Amino acid sequence: MEKKIYSVDEITTHIKNLISGNEILQDFLVSGEISNFKHSNKGHIYFSLKDESSIIKSVMFDRRTQDLEFTPKDGMKVVVKGHVDIYKQWGTYQIIVEEMYLKGKGELYLKFLQLKSKLKKEGLFDEEHKKPILKYPKKIGIITSSQGSVVHDIIKIIKRRYPYVRLLIFPSLVQGGEAKHTIVNGITVLNQLDVDVIIIARGGGSFEDLSPFNEESVARAVYNSKIPIVSAIGHETDFTIIDFVADKRAPTPSVAAELVVPDKIEIFGNLVNLKKELCNHVMKVVESYRQQIDYIMYKPVFKNPFSLIEESKQWLDEKENHLKRAIINKIEILKRESKIFEGKINALSPFSILNRGYSIATSGEKIISSIKDINSGDVISTIVKDGEISSKVENKNENRIV
Repeated sequence: MEKKIYSVDEITTHIKNLISGNEILQDFLVSGEISNFKHSNKGHIYFSLKDESSIIKSVMFDRRTQDLEFTPKDGMKVVVKGHVDIYKQWGTYQIIVEEMYLKGKGELYLKFLQLKSKLKKEGLFDEEHKKPILKYPKKIGIITSSQGSVVHDIIKIIKRRYPYVRLLIFPSLVQGGEAKHTIVNGITVLNQLDVDVIIIARGGGSFEDLSPFNEESVARAVYNSKIPIVSAIGHETDFTIIDFVADKRAPTPSVAAELVVPDKIEIFGNLVNLKKELCNHVMKVVESYRQQIDYIMYKPVFKNPFSLIEESKQWLDEKENHLKRAIINKIEILKRESKIFEGKINALSPFSILNRGYSIATSGEKIISSIKDINSGDVISTIVKDGEISSKVENKNENRIV
């Protein structure tokens, strides 16, 4: 099988892709000594990083060199952060440097990155653990140095914005090896005093100066605090471990003071606006009720309150007359029906035949309807239309008439 012939660019590109796909080579820290240092007129710097056994070409572009806190020179021991890439024109690999520190500071920064990674994995930076800052605090704790302008600036700003709050100052070391202990102690004490919020603050400084705020014990004390904590360490571009753990990070101590309290001027302005809104609302309600009252008062019943009574009286009179007429009509109907019924009864009454010349014969209480109902010698009564006749039966003839 014939092997493919690659171009130099294809091989170089393949190697470049292999390197760019390697996780370790894309984000690492490496220490070494600077040699062959060159500074271009465009702001880039070129140098080699070497140790006793090896050497690696390195480049740091102008957008990164602007952040350097020192001027690199041959022979300097440094720690650089960056990634490996291939410079295809020469087919050589080199470190693209993103950050550079002097050897001592580099080790400190490495410790910072390791602790940051560890605490992040444990969830100390997660938003779900952040406690809300009370909008109108009554008591604020401040952990900072009693010397310098930081504490005075914080007090001045808080008192100007919201003078109704009580401030508890816990003097603390903010630099040096013992600072971490006083900071942790301050968090513990202020938690026992039930303040509404705690500010941990210090002014700007070098990375080494801010190291107490990158200590694990301080970070865990901030995380375990029951009281919300605002971190205000250094300048706006400075970040420490407790900035990630704290419930709120302020870029400067002065901003922290503004974050923890409202502005009384703004509050009074809001109150004035609320008062206006309330007055407008009350006036609208009053006007609405006034219109309803006017509408009701203009109704006839209120203009002439007796008209409804008089109208009701008239209605009752009409109903009474109507009822009387109905009763009279009903009585007349009943009378007519009664006469008809009476006529029917009279027509059926045995006494009605007396007026036609007939009579009724009785024996005792029994009507004599048959010759068999009497015997000779019986006394019978004969009822005619105008009286009663008593007679004695002498004989009876059974000849049938009907």
